[in-house]
Amino acid sequence: MNFAVSSDEIAASGPDGQISRRQILRAGAWGLGGMAVLSLAGCYSVGLPNQPTLPGDDFDYELAYAALPDGDYTWPAINYKSVDRKYWRQVVDYKSGSRPGTVVVDPYNRFLYWILSNRKALRYGIGVGRAGFAWSGDAQIRVKRMHPIWRPPQEMIARKPSLGRYWEEGFPAGLKNPLGARAMDLWQGRTDTLYRIHGTPDPSSIGRNVSSGCIRMWHQDVIDLFERVPLRTNVVVLSKEGEA
Repeated sequence: MNFAVSSDEIAASGPDGQISRRQILRAGAWGLGGMAVLSLAGCYSVGLPNQPTLPGDDFDYELAYAALPDGDYTWPAINYKSVDRKYWRQVVDYKSGSRPGTVVVDPYNRFLYWILSNRKALRYGIGVGRAGFAWSGDAQIRVKRMHPIWRPPQEMIARKPSLGRYWEEGFPAGLKNPLGARAMDLWQGRTDTLYRIHGTPDPSSIGRNVSSGCIRMWHQDVIDLFERVPLRTNVVVLSKEGEA
């Protein structure tokens, strides 16, 4: 399925697609390829300015995964201690040929990496739906949506006709929305891959293969990633063989 997109990619502040003043200011700070390189206390980081602090040895997971007020919604606290620690947000050793600032998705091991350097990455646990295994390759984040509206794909409507009522107006944003708190849409040139990185109302699905959706993240984690990556961020989705 092909969709036209203008030369000005969209950073939606809500379902209506309006762009906030804060996002415009951020856009002005982006460097080459939509990436700002920041020097903080003698260290170098990638991504948007004013992004969250990277998790370190003394990172407060209780606070990171606590209930999170977010506009009209408050995303519930995550019972993160019931999930294998490897799926918690953390900086890890990771060798990659991708440039710093790239997102690497490994659906088969259920990790998403945001590359910090040729040796380090910020890793998040993910849940992977059927659509998450249907595509691999290189793309870019061309649309970022806060509080997204969800429209079920036609294949899902064919399996469950009752979902057809959400095709025109969409499933409203909120705590029960299948895309959760944020969505980032991946495009190849002018073609929407229909591949999404998004939140989930089912926190127990992280670290698991699930029946539907693409790449799921805890609300708190997808918001954290959303606040780091600019539009035009390169994304590499690995195949089962570990290649794009």
